[in-house]
Amino acid sequence: MSLKKQYLKSKPVCKVTFRLTASEAGDATTARLIGDFNAWDKSTPPMKKLKNGDFTQTINLDTNSEYAFRYLIDDETWENDWHADDYRPSPVSMEENSIVRV
Repeated sequence: MSLKKQYLKSKPVCKVTFRLTASEAGDATTARLIGDFNAWDKSTPPMKKLKNGDFTQTINLDTNSEYAFRYLIDDETWENDWHADDYRPSPVSMEENSIVRV
């Protein structure tokens, strides 16, 4: 898992690429990036699965903000990004959410 950030000079936006590696995803057929930026909508379209088995998705996030997120693997298993900027307790479960700061 990793986060790649590209700040735009033309507006206060950061393009963030989220990556869930094949080794972390296991035999998953789908992975969804779910978080504050999409109102934790479990029906959000799945991430793109690459030929090497990694999953990736790039989204634009407003700068000077932080967003909680997690990966939903095969619509069953929640997984954190262990390269996130921080972690916070989830308000709805006993687990933590990953945090990305831009």
